[in-house]
Amino acid sequence: MHKKHLLYPLIIGIFGMMTWFIIARGEQLPAPPAAGPLLHPVPPATASAAANTGLFTDLMHHLQHPLSMLLLQIIVILCATRAFGYLARKAGQPAVVGEIIAGIVLGPSLLGLLAPEAMNALFPKSSLPPLQFLSQIGLAFFMFIVGMELDISKIRRKAHDAVMISHASIIIPFFLGVCFAYFTFTQFAPQNVGFLSFALFMGIAMSVTAFPVLARIVQERHLTGTPLGVMAITCAAADDITAWCILAIVVAIAKAGGLVSALVTIGLAVVFVAGMLCLVRPWLQRRMRTLNGNKTKVALGFFVLLIAGYIAEVIGIHLLFGAFLAGVIMPAETNIKQVLQDKL
Repeated sequence: MHKKHLLYPLIIGIFGMMTWFIIARGEQLPAPPAAGPLLHPVPPATASAAANTGLFTDLMHHLQHPLSMLLLQIIVILCATRAFGYLARKAGQPAVVGEIIAGIVLGPSLLGLLAPEAMNALFPKSSLPPLQFLSQIGLAFFMFIVGMELDISKIRRKAHDAVMISHASIIIPFFLGVCFAYFTFTQFAPQNVGFLSFALFMGIAMSVTAFPVLARIVQERHLTGTPLGVMAITCAAADDITAWCILAIVVAIAKAGGLVSALVTIGLAVVFVAGMLCLVRPWLQRRMRTLNGNKTKVALGFFVLLIAGYIAEVIGIHLLFGAFLAGVIMPAETNIKQVLQDKL
């Protein structure tokens, strides 16, 4: 035991002395040639002041680093959403309602109005794109889980009814949105935007359910496996893809590029959904049965999620719908759904 105890300081001491020897010899090496003449020599007093404030400057630089800023934003958002979600549950509302209110409080509607300097310090404009991308990835994983919790056989039986219900629920608020556009066009419409584009966009904005919000409510109320929950999620999925197809038409009209691009988007969306259900799903079932080990199955499941989200984003029907559809086609015969849910 004594030899083992002596071996540790002996090794540390020998290599420590060797490291010190190399550093001492390196200090005697000639300095590398300067890249050019020093245009603005630093006075001794300025150099001394800079040395005194160097620690503060380094700390401020670390605080403003994009990664530090992102982590701080996540901490603040999590604290706010948990607090407002708790209050919403106490008031008998779903937690997601409180989380939406937390977003309003931290955004320009309240914090930016009362303390714009604090909001700009906490959420500078340069930091918003990374935060938005991270939130979209998180939503994609969540919608993937929601899709896995649905029974595709129940969705198939309710698909026709869901499409009819979803479109019937869209048409009335869509009409009201168009009416609202009639009274707000002259005051709020951007320049070079016609009334048709403005009215269609307002109709979409007023008529379509936020797919992730409804999914959160259904999951929190433990309605995912019930007939009501399945119908609600299926209707929301039909609403979502319908909204993106209508939005493609609106964009085509606004750009005066004709309806060809919109028709292409609609056609590609139909092909994408049909391909995922009729081609990818059977192949995935066969592949999952032949794979050994959960790690390989999880890797394949995430691969399908990412590819489906990428294709949906490229088509123009949004990453979230592709992630949801990837979850729907996950095979129920194996334990892959439970494994993926545990991983996420």
